[in-house]
Amino acid sequence: MAFFHDPRAAQRPFLNAPAEVLWLIALLVGLHGLRILLPGMLSDDLLEAYALIPSRYAEAVGQGLTAQGIIGLAVPLVSYMLLHGDFTHVGLNSLWLLVFGPIVAVRLGRWRFLLFFVMCGVVAALVHLGFYWGAPMAVIGASGGVSGLMGAGMRVLYGRMYGPGALAPVMSRPIVAFSAVWIVANVISGVLRIGVSDDLTLIAWVAHLGGYFAGLLFIGAFAPPLVGKNIASSGG
Repeated sequence: MAFFHDPRAAQRPFLNAPAEVLWLIALLVGLHGLRILLPGMLSDDLLEAYALIPSRYAEAVGQGLTAQGIIGLAVPLVSYMLLHGDFTHVGLNSLWLLVFGPIVAVRLGRWRFLLFFVMCGVVAALVHLGFYWGAPMAVIGASGGVSGLMGAGMRVLYGRMYGPGALAPVMSRPIVAFSAVWIVANVISGVLRIGVSDDLTLIAWVAHLGGYFAGLLFIGAFAPPLVGKNIASSGG
């Protein structure tokens, strides 16, 4: 698809990613490795405690929320991103993080990048909760945050067509085209349950879309203006 190509994009070697991107990948892979090495039922108990489970929220609201209960419900909105089903799951998320993470990390800087990633993942979780309210299936994985980096990365990439330091408008042709493809791909995979062979596994396609549009819409609030020497350093 021709709209993915920008001949003016700065060339960054594939593995010359910012340290924060590599640290994040190492964290995701390392935590998964540690979890599967836990003895007995501890691995499953960890999933039960820290995965995103919509039915838990519906039950808590029905019974009345306490301050302690609110904290307990807030933690999985972040912790679910640190859990993965298997090495294929964490590997795919890490690959997409390596593809879209660098351009956003260079644009935002280390701490804004990490905060932005978490924000996209939390928005993805909230959108999923709203759509699947009361569902018993657990959701795990960093794909909501990664989808946010995808949306943000497309605006940074095509923003170069509008001038140094610019973000591509949300309604510009390449952004609309890419978004349409992403929406269709996720709806098809989610509704048809492509690659799922049982009734207990859920493709979090709504979370993917929630994270993507969070990244697409909120990158402007996180991206500092690039002027003077910052423009020159951003292409390295």
